[in-house]
Amino acid sequence: MLSIGDLSKQTGVKVPTIRYYEQIGMLATPDRTSGNQRRYERVDLDRLSFIKHARDLGLTLSAIRDLIDLSAHPERPCADVDRIVEEHLASVRDRIGRLRRLESELVRITRACDTGKVGECSVIHALANHALCSGDH
Repeated sequence: MLSIGDLSKQTGVKVPTIRYYEQIGMLATPDRTSGNQRRYERVDLDRLSFIKHARDLGLTLSAIRDLIDLSAHPERPCADVDRIVEEHLASVRDRIGRLRRLESELVRITRACDTGKVGECSVIHALANHALCSGDH
């Protein structure tokens, strides 16, 4: 049996977050001692580790909840799991594309600034007027 502090240390998930996951039903409500302290089982540690790793990969709580539900049915085909992960991958790729455009624009406006004076700074002018940007970012 683990205390909430032990569970936190072993998973790297903060105590308030563990309580939150309990409130929203992602973790089962643990048994309590006579002193009203939460006591967690190995299954809770495994579940919380799963949630933390999925969050580290950027999955939403909704997607994680769906994956947890699916994992309760090991006999089912994994097409739904694949769909959830593929949707997340598409979202990550979209964000990467936007970040690359943002990087290019920041490089462009930074390189264009060579006056040495804020009043003539192309970065300041570009930030004040989106039309001076090379495209969407």
